[in-house]
Amino acid sequence: MFCQLHSDNCFYLCSVNDRPARAKHVLMSAKLQKTFYVIALKIQEFIDEVVREFGFTPTHDQLNALETFARFLADREQNCVMVMRGSAGTGKTSLAGAMVRTFTRLGQKLLLMAPTGRAAKVFAMNSGHTAFTIHRKIYREKSYSGIGGQFNLNDNMHKNTLFMIDEASMIGRGGGMTSDFGTGDLLSDLVQFVYNGLNCRMLLVGDCAQLPPVGEEEAPALHAEVLEAMGLKVYECDLREVLRQSQDSGILVNATYIRSLTPAPSPRRGEIQLESDSGLIDSNMGESRLNSSFSPRRGKVQTASNSGLDFSEFSCDNLLKVGLPRIRFKGFADIVMVPGDELVERISSSYADVGMDETMVVTRSNKRANVYNQGIRATVLDREDELCTGDLLMVVKNKYLDKPQGDHGQLAFIANGDRVKVQRVRNIRELFGFRFADVWLQFPDYDDFEMQQTVILDTLTTEAPALTHEQQEQLYEAVMEDYADIPLKRDRMAKLKQDEYFNALQIKYAYAVTCHKAQGGQWAHVYIDQGYMTDDMLTPDYIHWLYTAFTRATEKLFLVNWPKAQIEDANHSS
Repeated sequence: MFCQLHSDNCFYLCSVNDRPARAKHVLMSAKLQKTFYVIALKIQEFIDEVVREFGFTPTHDQLNALETFARFLADREQNCVMVMRGSAGTGKTSLAGAMVRTFTRLGQKLLLMAPTGRAAKVFAMNSGHTAFTIHRKIYREKSYSGIGGQFNLNDNMHKNTLFMIDEASMIGRGGGMTSDFGTGDLLSDLVQFVYNGLNCRMLLVGDCAQLPPVGEEEAPALHAEVLEAMGLKVYECDLREVLRQSQDSGILVNATYIRSLTPAPSPRRGEIQLESDSGLIDSNMGESRLNSSFSPRRGKVQTASNSGLDFSEFSCDNLLKVGLPRIRFKGFADIVMVPGDELVERISSSYADVGMDETMVVTRSNKRANVYNQGIRATVLDREDELCTGDLLMVVKNKYLDKPQGDHGQLAFIANGDRVKVQRVRNIRELFGFRFADVWLQFPDYDDFEMQQTVILDTLTTEAPALTHEQQEQLYEAVMEDYADIPLKRDRMAKLKQDEYFNALQIKYAYAVTCHKAQGGQWAHVYIDQGYMTDDMLTPDYIHWLYTAFTRATEKLFLVNWPKAQIEDANHSS
């Protein structure tokens, strides 16, 4: 069993060969004695255990989240799910890490997942526990059709396991787009996978203010009504209190202000909540305070909408009245305005200070990302060859492997969005109307695992996200001519599946990416280029984009060619 709630408000957690000093041990029935010990803990005792790992005095919202988490674990129903929503600066990441460490220390089964490799890496670093990507865990390859593989839902062989999913705002339902993975509805597939396991359940953690999945208006995985429609009993909590210590961070102060400008999707449709955009929380007091210097809109109470409202009618009017966000630079060392003529020097300094892997440029379009990538290689890195040792690349199309690779077999395929570093380049050649190279690659998000791959160079500098459909068909027809002498189509397909050229890795430079590509990842230094903006371009989508971009930085944020109309004087407010 996962846990059982008793009349004395205690719940049991299954533990294997673990006897914490603070926990009272109770033996299970004779049938299970040989396998499990049982820890009997009161709800408050469990909360105290997590608070010890947390290391800070929790806020009211954090305490409520812990109580919700304990009751979620104690529920005897098998179809329970918990959603924990929190914005930047509310301590969501730290609290989730404390939950993971407590669960691990108590000997409970836990599996961490995230939508992307970078997000999984960040989750693992913050929690001290191994994390996996969702796709690699829940899917297995079924068939190969020539243009791509087909992945079916895997069997969940886990028992008595809590699945914790970070960056759940990125989990979509497909948006009507075709997919090689399962049903194309990632959220439904994830739910089916988890709850097909014996006594397994799931905790979803995310931020509703971030960009929703591509092709969708909201983040369905963070909405109670969506999950309830799937037959799940939902426990939910929200971390809204911005910690007082966050006022020292220009990144978090401005991110909180940006988030307040537009309704953020929230748990229940049709509800409207009023939130101050200037509230700061003293972590030692747990009480909301007003700080008149916190926000450009000081003292103004904003309406924060939930997901059922009409954004175009409710929010856009408000945004037009407010105007483009005005960012505060003065008084903060972690947010910097960078003129265009200083950009090369600044990026060079970031590469020297924190490294290329911890520096990222975030733009609003693939076209601008392409311009930045080529410019950085030419002016900052002084690289003339098309591909060089040390180049950072991003995979732009799934690559299916014959068998899992890596020390833990975590690489069943190389996913669209994975970042890799070039170790060496050999044998550049032109075949079938395309150019190829043999490249030894390192995977920073997967314990620096290295493997050799044939890559296609034609995608490096194009504005298209990957090979176009026409180019893919051209390559398919050209390669298939090599196997025309094989009579059976099945045998031709088998050859095609192994063909290094048809299955060559499609790549782009990864010094600059769109915000959707950056979502889920964090870097020490982040440069934001929002491009040209006017008031009529001010929409909730832009606010979500800007908020997401701001919250990718952990140490310093650089705003490139930031217009004067979007700069606030610290001594002036409107």
